[in-house]
Amino acid sequence: MRKYWYRRILIMVLAFTIAVGGGYCIIEAQQNKMQREVNAETTSNNMVIPGGMPIGIYLETEGVMVLGTDAITAEDGMEYEPAAHLVKAGDYIVALNDTKINSKSELQEVIKELNGEEIVLRVRRTDEYMNIRMKPVRCSAKECKLGIWVRDNAQGLGTITFLNADSQFGALGHGIHDVDTNTLLEINDGTVYETSIKDIQKGESGTPGGMEGIIVYNNYNVLGSITKNTDCGIFGRIDRIDALFTDQTPIETAAKDEIEEGPAKIRCAVEGKVKNYDIRITKIDKNTDEVNKGIVIEVTDEKLLEVTGGIVQGMSGSPIIQNGKLVGAVTHVFVQDSTKGYGIFIEDMLKNVDL
Repeated sequence: MRKYWYRRILIMVLAFTIAVGGGYCIIEAQQNKMQREVNAETTSNNMVIPGGMPIGIYLETEGVMVLGTDAITAEDGMEYEPAAHLVKAGDYIVALNDTKINSKSELQEVIKELNGEEIVLRVRRTDEYMNIRMKPVRCSAKECKLGIWVRDNAQGLGTITFLNADSQFGALGHGIHDVDTNTLLEINDGTVYETSIKDIQKGESGTPGGMEGIIVYNNYNVLGSITKNTDCGIFGRIDRIDALFTDQTPIETAAKDEIEEGPAKIRCAVEGKVKNYDIRITKIDKNTDEVNKGIVIEVTDEKLLEVTGGIVQGMSGSPIIQNGKLVGAVTHVFVQDSTKGYGIFIEDMLKNVDL
């Protein structure tokens, strides 16, 4: 009897130990799992798919941008400048009288209907909207003019830098500016298109080279949308990822402090498909006044020098990779030496991605 009593006590102690120990192991395992999940989430924010592929870019502005004003010869033979001191370069005309203006062609159609009477232009200047009254100049019995030079949309070719886990992309590494006013275009909408490289003009001393692409602006070739045009590049969303990214292997992004002078690589498709080419990072300026000129690079790859002469227009946005991490993107070429150029820190580009 005594023997059985000891056995019961031993079984109870053993059962208690297993229950407590097992519970502790389960809790510890759950904590480890949660820790792994947190670590995975933190890491994913630092992981992106590098680009290097060319893309077609089409930007639409809100209204039409004013480039400047000019004198008009009127019916009476006299010259008048009706818009002088009323509108200025960089303004956006968004409406004429009660008609909304979306493009240059729409503005031209509305002007055809004017009869010389006073009109009201709805203008956006920076973030402020204002109504401007002015009187068109009658040039003939059937024609009136405002004496305003305008531009609406912009298009071109660039290189995509990265894609994150939410299908958001960054490209170019610098903003798109109007060629006449050098003003950063304020976009209302934008589209990314498929493109292919047709020809490359090699860069020479004093003459930047360039990539020429074929872009067909139709719905079939749409890859995604552009939502931001900033000094750090253009940003938006890619919908047809597989059509653009044949290699979807992610890599880590590097902080500014991780970048060092020395060997690195850039990714671009100047030979028809994405390849890595050797470069050297020669200078790092974390306190640069121009956000897209924080890195100075020099092309050392013989093949790239043979094909392009170094850095050419259209390569803006090409990823810069060092020690297996994405550190930045190519932004500018030195006009007097096409083998050298500037880059932007990837850290600064990522600040413009909506998380």
